[in-house]
Amino acid sequence: MPQTLNFQQVDVFSCAATEGNPLAVVHAADEVTDARMAAFARWTNLSETTFLLRPTHPDADYRVRIFTTTRELPFAGHPTLGSCFVWLDNGGIPKADEIVQECGVGLIRIRRNGSRLAFSAPPLLRSGPVEADVLQNIAAGLRMSPASIVASQWADNGPGWVAVMLESRDELLAIRPDYAALKGLNVGVVAPWTGPDAEDDFEVRALISSDNGIEDPVTGSLNASLAQWLISAGLAPSRYTARQGTVIGHRGRISIEQIGEQIWIGGDVQHCVRGSVTL
Repeated sequence: MPQTLNFQQVDVFSCAATEGNPLAVVHAADEVTDARMAAFARWTNLSETTFLLRPTHPDADYRVRIFTTTRELPFAGHPTLGSCFVWLDNGGIPKADEIVQECGVGLIRIRRNGSRLAFSAPPLLRSGPVEADVLQNIAAGLRMSPASIVASQWADNGPGWVAVMLESRDELLAIRPDYAALKGLNVGVVAPWTGPDAEDDFEVRALISSDNGIEDPVTGSLNASLAQWLISAGLAPSRYTARQGTVIGHRGRISIEQIGEQIWIGGDVQHCVRGSVTL
């Protein structure tokens, strides 16, 4: 039987609404079927839609299921921060100082610092050198010479990311990808932002292979895996900021900080839409 549930749409990794990455969140969705979740995610037509449920793990404060328009994900970054924001906004009270989210990859810790939330980067499922043939496909997809790629690494924490670094932000912003040439790869591209006009330390682009290919506005999972690679390789300091979404008209801002062995991925979340949905 259909139910009427609290619904919010929020903007994640944004200092101002509509500049980050939108997320649809349905609260108290324990009785919603898998089929209805998937159908609603297709209907919102956002990169992700999430459903908040009671936890099954004793250490978790809540559980979240994350859907794209085509599949369910075990983890994603901006849905983690946005879902936590909505859970707190609906009266959620954490059991301890840190909030614990249960999702497909297990338990994710989240910290609050004023209005900003930060999640602990989950372990990589795949790391290590990128194969020569894969780098050739990436270079073709970026429409550039393989020599323009100054560093690369598998950096998969769920969505299958493979990451490459370019020498300059101008090169990164000039990319007009050939998604067919990427041959199914989800590619994160990063470059340092240098010079007197630099507002952040790095610029990031997330190029996702699909039927038509899409560029994600601001991507928490990618920035988490990039940070694990860049910091460990000495390519980035233990604390930095990144900008994402510039080419497609967004101004996402991600804060990265390593504390001990743990890397935290943080950003602001803004209210956009409140209401109810019948599922």
